[in-house]
Amino acid sequence: MRQINFGLIFGFGLAMVYFTLENTTSTTVQIIPGVSTSLPLAALLLISAGLGAFLAWLFGAWIGMMRTVESQNSFKELEANQARIQELETDISRYRAGTHAVNPSAFAKANIQDLQSFDSNAA
Repeated sequence: MRQINFGLIFGFGLAMVYFTLENTTSTTVQIIPGVSTSLPLAALLLISAGLGAFLAWLFGAWIGMMRTVESQNSFKELEANQARIQELETDISRYRAGTHAVNPSAFAKANIQDLQSFDSNAA
């Protein structure tokens, strides 16, 4: 990939040098109404390329900053989710420890007795 990038940059630079050598004629540029200047066409190309490169770099920096902010937010969410998972795992282990401590058959008998006493009270 580096060789491709180098080839593209080298080719673009060579094309720019060739364009500069072939286009030395002056061109009038009107910046705002009433303000105009005369510059060689090659200088205009270099100025516009430099301005475009700066704007592309600025856009890339903005996108990088936005990704950093988003990754920090997702990292905070991940930490919160991990803490919640840990809490739920401790709750599960406590519930399991609580249910294993009670004899299931004794628990069922107690529920049957409660239901029988409820039926006798209701009648």
